[in-house]
Amino acid sequence: MKNKRVIITARGGKVKITEIRAKRIRGNNRLKGIAAITIDECFVIHELRIIDGKNGLFVAMPSRRMPNGEYKDVAHPINTETRSMIEKEVLESYNALPELEEDETEKEEREKVEKEKVEKEKEVEKDAENEETTEDTDE
Repeated sequence: MKNKRVIITARGGKVKITEIRAKRIRGNNRLKGIAAITIDECFVIHELRIIDGKNGLFVAMPSRRMPNGEYKDVAHPINTETRSMIEKEVLESYNALPELEEDETEKEEREKVEKEKVEKEKEVEKDAENEETTEDTDE
């Protein structure tokens, strides 16, 4: 979603998010999307991650792994109000995106599972019929 304008107050001045670019990520992990925001049409922050957490979606700031294994934010808001505003706007942009369509591999896998399920149901029905036939001949 482009050209979204949001104004926030920051220590006596106003900061505007002038653009939000978000996209969905395919996969079965907790990472659901990534985003970039432009502030005042002159400063961009890339690699905001949209994560599916215990309490729903949240936005993680860009970070890097330190030599001790910990992750540190490379860029982040200094106050809760700004963090909340960024998260709200990024998630709104993300939620406005269309759902991802199945790719061919996912479609083939889903069809294979459905076919196996139908075949298994047919086997169960056939086994049930054979048991009924066996019981009839035993009498």
